[in-house]
Amino acid sequence: MTSASDIAPETTPGPFSRQRLQSGLMRAARVIERIGLGWFSPLLRMAAGEPVKQQLRQLWQRAGIPLIALGIFVVLWGTLAPRVVTSLGSIPGPAQVLTQAGSLYEEHLAERHRADEFYARQQERNDKFKAAGETDKIKWRSYTGKPTYLDQIATSLKTVFMGFFLATVIAVPLGILCGLSPTINAALGPLIQIFKPVSPLAWLPIVTMVVSALYTAEDPLFDKAFLNSAITVTLCSLWPTLINTAVGVASIDRELMNVGRVLQLKWPTKTMKLVLPSALPYIFIGLRLSLGVGWMVLIAAEMLAQNPGLGKFVWDEFQNGSAASLARIMVAVFTIGIIGFVLDRAMAALQALFSHGPVR
Repeated sequence: MTSASDIAPETTPGPFSRQRLQSGLMRAARVIERIGLGWFSPLLRMAAGEPVKQQLRQLWQRAGIPLIALGIFVVLWGTLAPRVVTSLGSIPGPAQVLTQAGSLYEEHLAERHRADEFYARQQERNDKFKAAGETDKIKWRSYTGKPTYLDQIATSLKTVFMGFFLATVIAVPLGILCGLSPTINAALGPLIQIFKPVSPLAWLPIVTMVVSALYTAEDPLFDKAFLNSAITVTLCSLWPTLINTAVGVASIDRELMNVGRVLQLKWPTKTMKLVLPSALPYIFIGLRLSLGVGWMVLIAAEMLAQNPGLGKFVWDEFQNGSAASLARIMVAVFTIGIIGFVLDRAMAALQALFSHGPVR
């Protein structure tokens, strides 16, 4: 008779077994590919056991060639920039731009230090008044120092998200109506074609006058310059979402809509259960385009509206005309480009959550 001790224990794969590791690496590679960040996914696939030669070829195509092109650009920039002389001096090269980027960050830290000292002194003074029983003398004031470069980046992001949100709230419902109703589409079509190409430079004076006339609160929630910029972004960025939503809704399978009629679904239910899921890929394409347009429009709007942000920063540096102004403007140019890229990738990640297949 076999004893229990003679029976070998059954082995089960541990939580960090090779199969689970490979599966996790493949899932990670698919995720970063779906959100459009698959440049280095071949490294994950090689680690998961995929053919090395094939993945090295993919790595070269996705990361190697772009990095070499970027390196060539930096070399050409550093070589040719000093040869172009303007009224403010030579075009700054990569080293000067990096120096000014560091200088802007140091200015931000110094301004934050001054703000901390201001609030510390205010707290100390108010504590003395409180200890002396003179509470009527206690006052709290906000620090009124100049906005730093990072503060202006934050303001620009807040402005563009406000404008993008308003554009989405307006464009998606209108696009659904245009896609479902040929009559509404025929009525709004000419207006869309007329207003779609209008520049933000034309919208901003009108927006400024309307906001000044209607927004007259004594203690406003938003600054007028901020509203002028945000509404201008809205007026220029809503069209891609509106048009793509209308196209997506109009392209829904007619049989699917007939099913909704047979089931006698109410209009809100039909929209939420049938229309939106089917048109979602088109809607996200429109949202990505709208966010990109809004970010581009924002810079011009901030310049003219004098709303603290990257646009105003560029304009102030241009007016300043110091030796470092060109380098600081180029810092802003690269900042605008990088943030625009990150915003597009973030929208691609959201699109990947609601759709299937890779997002480019």
